[in-house]
Amino acid sequence: MERVSFLRSLPSIRQTCERVHELAKIDQTKYFRLQSSELDAVASYIIKVINQTYSSCDEVPFHSRWRHFEAGSPQRIPNMTAQWNCDSIERARRLIDLVVVSVLLDAGAGAQWYFFEKETQTSYTRSEGLGIASLHMFMAGVFSSDPSKPHRVDAQGLCNLTIESLRVGFQVGDDNLLVGLEGRLALLQRLGIALKNKPGYFKSQTTDTLFRPGNMIDSLGTSELVSVSVLWTIVIEGFEAIWPESRTKIDGINMGDVWPLSYLNGDSVENSYVSFHKLSQWLTYSLIEPLQWAGVNLTDLNLLTALPEYRNGGLLLDTNVLVPRNPSILNQEHEPSSEIVIEWRALTVAILDDVHKILLERLHVSADEFPLAKMLEGGSWKAGRLIAKERRHDGGPPIRIKSDGTVF
Repeated sequence: MERVSFLRSLPSIRQTCERVHELAKIDQTKYFRLQSSELDAVASYIIKVINQTYSSCDEVPFHSRWRHFEAGSPQRIPNMTAQWNCDSIERARRLIDLVVVSVLLDAGAGAQWYFFEKETQTSYTRSEGLGIASLHMFMAGVFSSDPSKPHRVDAQGLCNLTIESLRVGFQVGDDNLLVGLEGRLALLQRLGIALKNKPGYFKSQTTDTLFRPGNMIDSLGTSELVSVSVLWTIVIEGFEAIWPESRTKIDGINMGDVWPLSYLNGDSVENSYVSFHKLSQWLTYSLIEPLQWAGVNLTDLNLLTALPEYRNGGLLLDTNVLVPRNPSILNQEHEPSSEIVIEWRALTVAILDDVHKILLERLHVSADEFPLAKMLEGGSWKAGRLIAKERRHDGGPPIRIKSDGTVF
């Protein structure tokens, strides 16, 4: 159980990824060669992208799902919350309900899918499209079991979800295909089960049969300052039932986004695991703001890492910081469990820490003034998307991933 606890912890992400990074520094990784000489160029590219959008570092917001709700600039969230007649805690519960479901629906959409928003007469693709579609589903009560209380997410509503409700919500059709639709449905249904499995985190204080993601705010206590590690425990333990059965298990416990990398074995298989927890970290980043709005400020945010996903990782490949030892890697589709993908993700986490340090020096700011969460938003994620559009007509990543809706 000690190994399980470690691999579920935030510090394990940096520590296990750094083991792969150390091997890359001495040219001992299997699939990618590290070209550290290109790090300054990556930093310059990220700074250029930041300067195109923001006049100063102070203006850069945190990397979170809330940015996608803001796409195109209409006041979607303020317009929704203006309809609510509730106290600040219930407001936070509803916003947490929304963002938990939206984050879990945020796996890569594929290059062909789009969502047409009638209100703005605008089509949105990829993360923005998924975010805006999930917001409209939330407002329509798709995730609530009570038609009189549509603006909430509850366990029964999630368990009752059908593929048709998601197909309609995402506007999926023969000419508008969405990658991983069945996987998204299964993930949300497992979320419903997870909420029921952890009443200590998610059960309503007033109704024994109501389980909501937003009820986690009641588990955080009344302190105005809460370590992100406390929230992390709720996220990593509370949602442990969402992961597919095929994932890594240690002592019978499903580890989620933790994977074995054979050449790290050392003395035992236990030493071969690399932890990422990308979806859980993305959710944690996205919970910072609704908690702040409710008066709960998270500390120790430096424990969170860069997200090991295809925009951040793609940036490092497209700028030649990472070079495939076998170029055919870029012509194939890979499972998330592939050691190629695991090595790529581990190096992404570790290298972006180094890039962040270069940025702080070049921008003459401290880590408190410009934390990693701002670099990701300002930032490496946008830069990864931009360079992908420059390099490939479909704007896809340099490595193609077979997505099941739970990793990328």
